[in-house]
Amino acid sequence: MTALSDVEAGTLDAPHQRLFGRIGGPLPLVALTIDTAVVLLAGLAAVLGRQSTHLFADDGGDLASNLVVVGPLAAVGWLLLIYLTGGYRADVFGAGTDEYKRVLLATIYAAGLLGIGCYLTRFPLSRGFYFLLFALGLPTLLLARLMLRRAIHSARRRGGLRQRVLIAGSPAHVDEITAILSRQPWMGYHVIGALTPPTHLDEETPAGVPVIGNVDDVAMAVEHGVDVLFFAGGTNTSAKQMRRVTWQLEHDSIQVVVAPSLTDISRGRIRLRPIGGLPLVHIDPPTWHDASRLGKRSFDVLGSLIFLILGAPLLAGSALWVKLHDRGPVTFRQRRIGRDGQSFDCLKLRSMCQDAEERLADLHESSGHENGLFKLKDDPRITRPGRLLRRFSIDELPQLVNVLRGEMSLVGPRPPLPSEVRDYDEDMVRRLHVRPGMTGLWQVSGRADLSFDEAIRLDLYYVDNWSMLQDISILFRTLGAVLRSRGAY
Repeated sequence: MTALSDVEAGTLDAPHQRLFGRIGGPLPLVALTIDTAVVLLAGLAAVLGRQSTHLFADDGGDLASNLVVVGPLAAVGWLLLIYLTGGYRADVFGAGTDEYKRVLLATIYAAGLLGIGCYLTRFPLSRGFYFLLFALGLPTLLLARLMLRRAIHSARRRGGLRQRVLIAGSPAHVDEITAILSRQPWMGYHVIGALTPPTHLDEETPAGVPVIGNVDDVAMAVEHGVDVLFFAGGTNTSAKQMRRVTWQLEHDSIQVVVAPSLTDISRGRIRLRPIGGLPLVHIDPPTWHDASRLGKRSFDVLGSLIFLILGAPLLAGSALWVKLHDRGPVTFRQRRIGRDGQSFDCLKLRSMCQDAEERLADLHESSGHENGLFKLKDDPRITRPGRLLRRFSIDELPQLVNVLRGEMSLVGPRPPLPSEVRDYDEDMVRRLHVRPGMTGLWQVSGRADLSFDEAIRLDLYYVDNWSMLQDISILFRTLGAVLRSRGAY
């Protein structure tokens, strides 16, 4: 096998090389360096704040002794507790909330131990210094970790800081895992090949992943300098064989990952319970029924009222522009399918010419469109006002009325056309368990740039894994998607 390029091997160019290369260490060392700087700056800010704030002028503590004794002990202890709680483990960087939880937990321990220690030793701890140290230090630590994560994600998208991955399994399972990893480039997994069963004699999987060996030959992982060995379905590997694999690789710093045949299930629905040395994965039921309850509906009503009030001037001005442009109707009503298959008129500001529907069949024929939602990047039917309205999703503001009526939700699957629903298979029908949304995972993941199958997959993920926190997150991410105008046409 040919050697990887410098980028594939994990070296970086430009700003990412400066960020990670100059520090000269792996991510844990980078994080430790950043945390040290943050804690020292928080201590300095606490001292200056204690001196300049009259609120803490008479808190019973001697600032000089606090600075000489408590300051160094607090800084070292704080960093040590982050280490002991696993805040510098290599596997916490880049994904999940564990990294932030560990920093938060370590900070709580540090604040508690410092306060208790000073109380037991009768040390005159300055309350102002103590309060400012942690009040400023904790959010700054979390913000620094967030910025580090974003730098890691950016570096991985550019081809750096990636782990070389070998996937063992049947060709179908190998391709499935590869597709999932390729959709998330920020995770930093670079698939270099596959190990397939002896009965598979092809040099590549159907999706084009090169086959470099047999599932029983884990030495190939060492030979090719792999960082992670994935075991997917179809390996027929027994528990005894799996244990021997981990023994064979224990001295080569190769991480072994078992990828069960579970996709599009949120972390909140998965619980791992080891019983007798056997790790059992428990999967909670889908949560779509929770999306139909009073809490989400109340959130929709209140949110839509607030957005209507705040957006009224913009909506009125846009409506006037549409009217003055060609003297046609301001709004466009299109039949869509909502919750439980109920149809409704989806409202939008008109962004196309008045005979847009009559010209649709010709555009279908000329573009070769067959099924799914029709989107054309340079649609000749879009008016001059319509281009700007679509770019920033202003044309969708009237859908807030649909939300108030209970026909739509602020967040949910994309509202489908009746023609789309007629072609739904059994899986796709699950999209209709909840109200369609003005925005959703499809909106913040590329909008019209997504394929029909990918949009369906995101909608099904939303339905099965609904949570109020996810709705709030999607609303905030929608703002960024709208401002970037990605996939808006």
